[in-house]
Amino acid sequence: MELERFAAYVLSEGRGEAPSPEGIAEIAARWPWFTAARIVRSAIGGGADAAAVVTEPFRAPSSLLCHAVDAAALVPPPADDPIERFLRERPEELRIVAEEGEAEEIRTEAELDEEDELVTEELAEIYLAQGLREEACSIYRKLSLRNPEKSVYFAKLIERTKNNN
Repeated sequence: MELERFAAYVLSEGRGEAPSPEGIAEIAARWPWFTAARIVRSAIGGGADAAAVVTEPFRAPSSLLCHAVDAAALVPPPADDPIERFLRERPEELRIVAEEGEAEEIRTEAELDEEDELVTEELAEIYLAQGLREEACSIYRKLSLRNPEKSVYFAKLIERTKNNN
């Protein structure tokens, strides 16, 4: 009986009839790996559960611990809001429709030409480990061109690679 009440409570996202603290403690003790039971026990008022606290960074937040949103309290955007006005005035511009005969082939694998090289920092490190400093510098230059926001970082790596001759 308590297990059915627990299931109904979880499925209602904490809005249904809560199981008794004793019942939820029994469920948590019977199945110690069952994190949902530990979360419900904490939500009902059984205090923080050590196992649930430890696993918290590695799981999504539980909807059982979220507060219900009062839909009546939400304020609709004003009528003169530019986004709302755009959506009202130009609904045809919101649809993306393919042109006639514009079917595009779906690719499931990368297509690389002979000119396209796979360049990664790991490949440059392998070259360095093998003593191939010029090849590593070449990889760092290409990475710098592909990632301009990291160009200073790659410039330092190039300088360090050249100075370690």
